[in-house]
Amino acid sequence: MTTKINETHLKDVALTRTGKGSLKITWNTKYKNAKVAVFIGENPDAIDYREPAAIAKGKSEVSISGLDADTRYYFDVVPSQGPNTVISERRVQLEGSVNFRDLGGYQAVDGRRVKWGMVFRSDNLGRLTDRDVFFLQQMRIRLVCDFRTPAEIKKLPDRYPQGEYGKSVQLPIRHGESDPANTFDRIKKGDIDWMTEEFMIRGYIKNIENFAPLWAAFFKMLAESANRPLVFHCTGGKDRAGVAAALILLALGVPEETVIRDHGFSNLYIAAVLERIYDQIRTMGVDPDTISAYFTAPQNAILAVLKHLEKAYGSATNYLLNKAGVDQKLLIRLKEDLLE
Repeated sequence: MTTKINETHLKDVALTRTGKGSLKITWNTKYKNAKVAVFIGENPDAIDYREPAAIAKGKSEVSISGLDADTRYYFDVVPSQGPNTVISERRVQLEGSVNFRDLGGYQAVDGRRVKWGMVFRSDNLGRLTDRDVFFLQQMRIRLVCDFRTPAEIKKLPDRYPQGEYGKSVQLPIRHGESDPANTFDRIKKGDIDWMTEEFMIRGYIKNIENFAPLWAAFFKMLAESANRPLVFHCTGGKDRAGVAAALILLALGVPEETVIRDHGFSNLYIAAVLERIYDQIRTMGVDPDTISAYFTAPQNAILAVLKHLEKAYGSATNYLLNKAGVDQKLLIRLKEDLLE
């Protein structure tokens, strides 16, 4: 006997910011008269169900306003029948970090979704404002994993965590003799021939092949519930952090096309910063278009990682188990903890 899916099941639930303290949540459903209530909370595990923030009947959207701009919210979209959907903004609205985002909401092949508010990826936290620091304290970020080199960290130390809020661990990833902290010095000297897409692709593969013990340590930290919510970052939040995000999502069973899409969001979020960087590079007598692969998140680089994992190990999970030495029970626990 085939079970009929209730027509009030919601599909393509999406959230769009419409103003500093307002947003719109939309969805699709075959049942045109469906009643949908939206509840709100400052933590995905502490949503207030006493009174809905909005109710829709016969519509496929709600608008919510009057939100505190200094608070991150999570929403539970609940139809009168059928399963609910928890959602939030993917990008965390910070002033000094442009690529800080939630890995929640992505659907795995088994139908479950990555929980919101548990794992975040970001660019560096060295330019956070006082408001940003408070914001992250309110989000209760417990662990910061920093993939930058010691020279990068010395040049621009993270401003979070501070005091009793959270802790930080350094997991440096560096390729060859050149340190990313010296990039602009090399550009000033006209030393740019190496800044190609091929260089980036090789770097992404080296992230996999040369740092297996680092990924084992990282996944062990990620699996500890006391470390979550957790954020990991590098400088731009696109390359080293991009490989980390790919490994996490693939280990959770998220399809490759979603991993590729998540990787590409970096180009959207860092676009404004890139324009300022490119203006600086022009003052050095260099055409930024000739070295743009270094400053963006090349799709070919993440595609190369996916291809390499498949060809060399069969899958990302096999890589983590057989190359990095991650315990299988740990990966099982991660799925239990991070999927819903």
